[in-house]
Amino acid sequence: MVKQWVKRDEKAKRFLLSDKIFKFAAAAAGAYVLAVILVIVLQLGIESMPIFEEEGLGFITGTDWNPVPGRESFGAFPYILGTLITSAIALSIGFPLSIGIAMLVMIIPKKIGQPLGYLVELIEAVPSVVFGLWGLFVFRIYFRDLIEKPLHDMFGDSIFLFGGTPFGLDILTASIILAIMIIPTISSISREVMMAVPQQQKEAAYMLGSTTFEMFRMAIFPYSKTGLLGASMLGLGRAVGETMAVTMLIGNATGLRAIPQSLFDSSQSMPSIIANEFIEASPVSLHPAALIGIGLILLAVGLGINIAAHFLVARMVKVNEGPIH
Repeated sequence: MVKQWVKRDEKAKRFLLSDKIFKFAAAAAGAYVLAVILVIVLQLGIESMPIFEEEGLGFITGTDWNPVPGRESFGAFPYILGTLITSAIALSIGFPLSIGIAMLVMIIPKKIGQPLGYLVELIEAVPSVVFGLWGLFVFRIYFRDLIEKPLHDMFGDSIFLFGGTPFGLDILTASIILAIMIIPTISSISREVMMAVPQQQKEAAYMLGSTTFEMFRMAIFPYSKTGLLGASMLGLGRAVGETMAVTMLIGNATGLRAIPQSLFDSSQSMPSIIANEFIEASPVSLHPAALIGIGLILLAVGLGINIAAHFLVARMVKVNEGPIH
């Protein structure tokens, strides 16, 4: 009997030790990630300090972009605006499609729904440069001829959004490709959030005579709205940080010309201006500091969106344990 108690005591001590090791390792991993982020922010802040000393807050609100030595002038506002516009359009297109896909996967038979969900999630594994090449050489041609030109011919004279010259390398084309790229992120999270709704709520809606759509509207959407909002913000964070596909399709205008007057105008985003000009930036000028300053703004926007999204999703997604039989 004494030996059994001794063995149990030793086993409990081993479990306690392993638990302490796991907690320490998890805390160390979290601290490491936080330290990396802080180092990145610190480095970007130091490297971009010359442009903020030279331009002040005018760097964020300015519209000039002239990297020629002796006539240097830098303003990030057109690229901030281009990033926000393309991301907003992509989200307005991708979010409803993602919710529809998540609903479809939930209501169709599992043998079809699960493979369909996996196929949608596989889109996220496609590199952005592949999306960019496909959009540049295939999608934009058909989209320009079948969508942009008819819209311009019908509404170009009356609605300013369609007043530009359709060329295929513009805000709208880049936004459509971005919408396709963020669908897997939003749809997968939305599906998990909606599946977390207690089964009793769904059954209660059906018992009241609701159709499938009414069940979603009355039982699922009100319960999961916070999580769905978080999913949309995660998709927005992905769109804000996208580089290669946008660089290939947005037209890469600079300065005032990067502020779009219509959906068919060329523009540029924060990631694309960095990708286009950083290699050619002269190290003895303010050009590298200006590009790093844009990177600092991009990091702040991306971190803010993702932190807000994770808090919203964490409030919603909970493990709903069934009764113990």
